[in-house]
Amino acid sequence: MMELTPHDLQKLCGSAVSAALKAGNLISSYAEKDLEVKNKGVGDTLASQVVTEVDVMAQDIILGMLKKVTKEYDLGTLGEESPDNHERFEKEYFWAIDPIDGTLAFINKEEGYSTSIALVSKSGEPIIGVIFDPINKTIYQAIKGQGAFMSGREWTVESEEDAPLSFINGKSFLEHPLKEATLKEMEAISQKLGYKGLAEKYQGGAAMISNWVLETAPACYFAYPKKVDGGGSIWDFAASACIFKEAGAWVSDIDGNPLDLNRPDSTYLNHHGVLYATSEELAREIIAMAKKLIE
Repeated sequence: MMELTPHDLQKLCGSAVSAALKAGNLISSYAEKDLEVKNKGVGDTLASQVVTEVDVMAQDIILGMLKKVTKEYDLGTLGEESPDNHERFEKEYFWAIDPIDGTLAFINKEEGYSTSIALVSKSGEPIIGVIFDPINKTIYQAIKGQGAFMSGREWTVESEEDAPLSFINGKSFLEHPLKEATLKEMEAISQKLGYKGLAEKYQGGAAMISNWVLETAPACYFAYPKKVDGGGSIWDFAASACIFKEAGAWVSDIDGNPLDLNRPDSTYLNHHGVLYATSEELAREIIAMAKKLIE
């Protein structure tokens, strides 16, 4: 397997940051405009089905900005707004690109959308993660083994004392059949771990939700497994998974195993779910809760 040096990783991360910033500036220029919304006809949630012309333009910008280093390092690409070209199975590393994560929030002119770019190994390990919030102009980035950073400042999990447990999720969770049972269990977990109640937020796409989780520790975000395709895909979670690991937080599937970030039969991660938590102690409680509720 081709080994990327720390210098190589810095160079690739810098290219991803530049691409995310340029795409984000384009996105910002359309933030208040009327948009033509189309349906991709895939997935089982509205969030996974909607797309605008801005999504496509932003992805084109990213691919153009990454073209030189992609060729230099013989990387693959996986973008949300183009068919899976299966380069992720052929190359040692591939870019996982979501030009607008949280398109529904973008369409509704709400906060919670971002540009997400990750470099993932063929084995499914996130190596680089870059997320840009076009509203607040915040750039989140991480390289495996080199720490996580928020707008240039080193970023680690810091839990507030006497704070509630924050449960952050997308709006689709409001319709989930396990919602009420989950909230009851989450209140019990909060009490058990000594937190001050439960705070809920349902807003945005997966990438920004994960950033909010890190910013509001103790906090968590998770998605239960489901049998139908839909919900989050590789490009929704790859960048944030890298950032979470480097910030010292917990990321896994709902059973506590590493995320399947190069799934051979689909790009969706619906099969095993996802779990983001600001501590291992909190993650273990959620894993046990999910096992009880799903069985």
